[in-house]
Amino acid sequence: MTPHKIHVLFVCSKNQWRSPTAERIFSHHPKLLVRSAGTRASAKHQVSLKDIEWADIIFCMENTQKDMIKQRFSNIKLSPLHVLDIEDHYHFMDPELVHLLQISLEKFLPSL
Repeated sequence: MTPHKIHVLFVCSKNQWRSPTAERIFSHHPKLLVRSAGTRASAKHQVSLKDIEWADIIFCMENTQKDMIKQRFSNIKLSPLHVLDIEDHYHFMDPELVHLLQISLEKFLPSL
């Protein structure tokens, strides 16, 4: 029997740089299944009810995304929501962004 993988959803505003970077760097992790989404209507992939229901844990880059998810999906029980406090100053796969994501996730997922 295959052990259950943790479903992790990364959320930023436009699903352009931060959350896709997180999805890319954690996509090969043996204990995780990952997705990314954005909260804005202009996002490459806007966060959906399907994403929210799929996730075991949700990591938002900033408080604004957490607040928007809580407001938009107030009618359902949400998985744990955590804010990584990573501002929108980076491009896709920026080495500093990769480092920040790795450090930030260590404290939430120490056994990984």
